[in-house]
Amino acid sequence: MHCPICKDIKLKDTLLYNINVDYCPKCLGVWFDRDELRQAKDEKDENLDWLDIDLWSNQKDFKVSYGIRLCPSCRIPTYEVYYGDSKIVVDVCKACHGVWLDRAEFKKIVEWLKEKADYEVMNNYSKNLFKEFSEIFTGPDPLRDEILDLITILKLFSYKFGGKRPLLSSFLLTLPK
Repeated sequence: MHCPICKDIKLKDTLLYNINVDYCPKCLGVWFDRDELRQAKDEKDENLDWLDIDLWSNQKDFKVSYGIRLCPSCRIPTYEVYYGDSKIVVDVCKACHGVWLDRAEFKKIVEWLKEKADYEVMNNYSKNLFKEFSEIFTGPDPLRDEILDLITILKLFSYKFGGKRPLLSSFLLTLPK
């Protein structure tokens, strides 16, 4: 596979938070095959594993434009898509669902997700708690992962509100992870 930016540079394999990805040694961009971006994000920060951005789920909310880069895997043009409701634009392949991130975009995504998680826990806690609880029965991840996502939400709530409700906090902290 060749870098979609540098074109003549071959991508090299590396591990990014225990996930095998391909990167360009010249521009330091990173290619994530289908679902590898989510896996790397989950490995980077376990408190973010409940918060997944599916670039393909809400197509009516897409802010898409045709990209000028070619998918390193399929060699077809990619699309530029906003990552969730952030201002971060990533390159995605419609055919293989791979994602290209320019240098330092992974770090920006993780920082944005941390801010979004804080907001969601503080402002939409009950909605997210209900969503994670219902995903235990409906998926999309395996049952164990969905239960761990629910426990993560409960623990984040405990951390945020621990000072105000110490009894609730002490109970929530005893939940396994």
